[in-house]
Amino acid sequence: MAKPEQIITIVREWLEKADNDLKNAIHTLTLGPEGPTDTICFHSQQCVEKYLKAFLVFVEIEFPKTHDIEELISLIPDRYRPELLIQDQRRLTAYATVARYPGGYPPIKLSEARRAVRLARRIRKEIRGHLPKEVLQQGRK
Repeated sequence: MAKPEQIITIVREWLEKADNDLKNAIHTLTLGPEGPTDTICFHSQQCVEKYLKAFLVFVEIEFPKTHDIEELISLIPDRYRPELLIQDQRRLTAYATVARYPGGYPPIKLSEARRAVRLARRIRKEIRGHLPKEVLQQGRK
């Protein structure tokens, strides 16, 4: 069992990585039709995945090494579980797996990429709402 300060450090590391993925998705989205929508969706999925994993670390629930959003959400206690339609969970998971490699996935429309960013922002907000201030505040180096 990790000490509380170790847990806070690990959660902060997950949050930082998740926020970096969201920044990448948002920045790439500014390219409009010229932006690679698969990259936007991939980083949106990564943001969601890492926020879920950060929360699981915080509540000390072990999780497998997976990109499966549905599986990660199922591990979160009901009262904290973010609301995310099952089709959105599966679509996000596909962005991390199928859409990441050539072949096997149709082109992603810009509107779909925008939706992925909106989902990532919403999950970020929901998870952050369940974390105490001391976790969200960056430690001084």
